[in-house]
Amino acid sequence: MKRPKTTNRYCPTCKKKTEQKVKEPSKGKPSSMKRGSKVRMKLRGLWRGIGNKGKYSRMKNQAKKKRKTTKKTNLMFTCTVCKKSKYQKQGKRTSKLVLE
Repeated sequence: MKRPKTTNRYCPTCKKKTEQKVKEPSKGKPSSMKRGSKVRMKLRGLWRGIGNKGKYSRMKNQAKKKRKTTKKTNLMFTCTVCKKSKYQKQGKRTSKLVLE
């Protein structure tokens, strides 16, 4: 999906329409210590012992699961006048976001 790098939008702090920069925020890294993660279970010592470990024995076949092929893109709008940023979470479902 192609989007311009700047757009005219309403700024709540300026209380008028201003030119705003469009940016896609970085996604960040997922935590390896989340509840139910294999790393956490390994540190707790739940992988030790003999026999089948059930859920923690090996990775399940991930290819069989149905997945969505695209993710919703988030956008960050920064006002050029007051430099305040507004975060839009409800993005459109696109495979790739290109800012022109």
